[in-house]
This record gives sequence, C-alpha cells and structure tokens, in this order.
Amino acid sequence: MEQQTHAPPEVRNVVNFLRSSSSGMKTRVGVLNGKRVDYFKGKGAVKALTSPAYAKLKNVPKVANETEAQTLIQSIIPYAFFLLVDRGEPSGGANSPRHIQIIQQQQFVMDGYFAWFYEGSQIMTYIGGAAMVAVMLAGVMFPLWPPIMRLGTWYLSIAVLGLIGLFFAIAIVRLIFYIITVIATPPGIWIFPKLFADVGFVESFIPLYEWDYPKKKSKRKEKEGGEKDKSKADRKSKKSKETANGITAPVPPTVSAGAGPRSATVEEVEE
Repeated sequence: MEQQTHAPPEVRNVVNFLRSSSSGMKTRVGVLNGKRVDYFKGKGAVKALTSPAYAKLKNVPKVANETEAQTLIQSIIPYAFFLLVDRGEPSGGANSPRHIQIIQQQQFVMDGYFAWFYEGSQIMTYIGGAAMVAVMLAGVMFPLWPPIMRLGTWYLSIAVLGLIGLFFAIAIVRLIFYIITVIATPPGIWIFPKLFADVGFVESFIPLYEWDYPKKKSKRKEKEGGEKDKSKADRKSKKSKETANGITAPVPPTVSAGAGPRSATVEEVEE
C-alpha cells in the first residue's frame, strides 16, 4: 500500500517487531475477499509493546504503560500496515478460517481484530532464496569440483548414512530388549524412553532406561469418569424403582401371523 512508504523509520521498526515472532503476539488466519490473511487481537499488540522484549529495542518510541501503547498503535493505523476488521462466521467447517471484513471507521479497539497488510522484512527470504540457488548450482557443478572436495563430500555422505543406520539399529535393539523384559520382568523396560519424544537431541537419550509403568490419569479425566459412572448408576436406580412400582413400557400391538390382506368394505370407501 502507498501509505506504508510514507511511514517514519521508528514506526516501521515497531511494525517489524509486531510482525516478528519475537513479539510473542498470537496470529490467526482469516479470509478477506477470498484470500487468506493474518490477523491479531488489539490486546495482544498492547501486551507486546509493554513487554521486556520491546523495551530492549532501539530507535523505537518508548512505551511505559498500556495507555501509551494504545496511543502508539492508533498512530500506526493511518499507514495501513494493519487495519481494524470485523470477524464473521467460519468459511467452511468449525475449525476453518473465519471471514473478516474491513471496517470503515478505523480506530484502535482493545478487543478488536486487526488484519495484517504487511509481510514484514523480506531480508531473510532473499537470503534463503539466494542460498537455495547457490546449493542447486553447486550440485549441478559437482563434476567440476576439485578431487579433495568430492572426496570430502563422499566421506560426509557416508557419515550421514551411518548415523541414520545407527538410529534404526538403536530403535530395533530397544524394541527387542523391551519385548524380552516384558516377558521376563513385566511391565518391561524401555531403553532411551524419550527417543521418539518431541524433545531436543540430547534430551532424547536421557534417561538411559525407564520402566514402562502405565501413565496415571489426570484429575480432570478421573473427575469426568466419576461423573459418567454416577450418571449411569442414577439411571439404573431410576429404572429399578419404576420396575418395582409396576410401571412398564407400553407394548406395541402385534399382528397375528395368519392375518392377510382384506378388501375394503362399503362403509370404509369414501364417497
């Protein structure tokens, strides 16, 4: 947008901070005129501008409290980096992005939603694109590499394949060991129990082993299970009381097996 080109450097620094992941601001995805756009809540922007991460920045307006943060955001709106929108119904299913529409009167609202019309700094995108092109060219020109570089690449590839093979070997050995310990000393022992967990590389090998005890249910699940059991017991008790009082469900009328179709009588035929 043309308004963004007239933004002062300090305003652009604030916008770059809000658009980056260092702000910690939660971003949602919406649908505007058939296109997907990111949007955020005004409360999240205020929280980001009053955070310690923003206080460490240089060449940005100082923000001491939430009131100053709201004033700063209001001053950025005319540059159209983000605009106030109205959030509507989901575009498809329950979890699909919601439709959003730009509001005519633009102002900062604490509980309002603001759609991004700025993609942030593209420096890393350009660097990544250049690096990808360089890697592709290097791969194409591999026959022209010096012998020492080609030999080093071969050793490197062998080392990577060795690490992958070692990983699969560890996985197979730990599975065999677990099966043996399940039979010999239940409930069994896992070697490197966090090998496939969503943790860092070092944490994947800590601890060395662990007994495969069943996980305890959380208090919430236990509470839900107790409520279900209680409701079932109440229904059974109510049903037994009705049976004891002689209340039974009505029996639908049955049709005898020998009864067949009959012709309509004169009285049954409408005049």
